[in-house]
Order: sequence, then C-alpha cells, then structure tokens
Amino acid sequence: MNILVLYYSRNGHVQKMAQYIAEGVESVEGANAIVRTVPTVSPNPEKTEAEVPEHGAPYATLEDLVQADGIIVGSPTRFGNMAAPMKYFWDGTAELWAKGSLVNKPASVFTSTASLHGGQETTLLTMMMPLLHHGCLIAGIPYTESSLNTTESGGTPYGSSNHSGTDGKKSISPDEKRLCIAQGKRLAELAKKLSV
Repeated sequence: MNILVLYYSRNGHVQKMAQYIAEGVESVEGANAIVRTVPTVSPNPEKTEAEVPEHGAPYATLEDLVQADGIIVGSPTRFGNMAAPMKYFWDGTAELWAKGSLVNKPASVFTSTASLHGGQETTLLTMMMPLLHHGCLIAGIPYTESSLNTTESGGTPYGSSNHSGTDGKKSISPDEKRLCIAQGKRLAELAKKLSV
C-alpha cells in the first residue's frame, strides 16, 4: 500500500514535516510512503526547472497520484492559501478529474506559516478544495491526539501545521512533530481499512 506524501517547501519546514508524516505512514504495517515534491513556478516564462531536483524528493507525476492508495498534501502558507507551485500542480490534474482517478482515495493536508496567525487553517481548507473536487475522502486529526490540546504553536484538527517564525528559524516543536507522525499514521490506517 502506497501513500503519496506530496509537498512544496521553500525554506525546509514543510519538507521536514513531510519526513515526519512519512515516518507515521511507515509505522503502519504494509504501508509505504512515496515522498514527492513539485517544481517552483517562475515569473520568467523563459526559465524552466531541471527535470530532476538538485536535492530532496523527486518531482511528482500524475501517475504518482493514480498509483497512490492515499494522498497527503503539504504547502507553505501564501496569504492564507497554498503556494503557487502546489496550486499549479493541481491545476494540471484535470485529466484525472475527468476519469475519476482519485475518487474515494483518503487524503489529508499540512502546512507551515511564518506568523502564528498567518493563515494556517485557511491554507489547510483551501488545499482540501482540489481534493474534494477529485472525490477524495478528507481526513483531519481528531482531538484524541493529545498534542492538539497542548500545542502552543502549530497543529489543527484540519491537518498538522508548523509555526516557523518570521525569520524561518523556529524548529518544529515536539507537539508539531507528534501531530505530523499521527497524521501520517492515521491516513495509512484509513487507506488500509478502505482497501479491504
């Protein structure tokens, strides 16, 4: 069973969260985390990204979405919304929508923001929109995860989140890390139950 952990990261926080989420996915017997990223979007139409990223996860393909038994999507917050590279990737999935390729796949979302009240929850909600249009089954984080009640930074029932600080130097807190791991584990468990 493959769970796609799809992210875009500018300063490394979302990438680190993706790694913790993958750890949670792989804590479930039979679950394999497939970690992928998306290329940046350049304002210069002549500039293109290399076919293979210089570092980090490989770029996602539409086939990665089709082959996944579950999908977890992460992006930094940009004015209360997902970053343009992630939006651009989803804008290119119309052929999968037309075929119903992602219908009934469990899905979840995560984010990182520079400011504590900088749109974490609206970003998570807007990242759910393309997933809902594709017919995915959205899973958040239930309050049975005690870190939702103790976090003093990121973490929401809509999905895990991180407060990186305005200088981007705040580490992922222990509560944020636990919520990432719990989110990955939960989605893998749901995918496993749905595959029976």
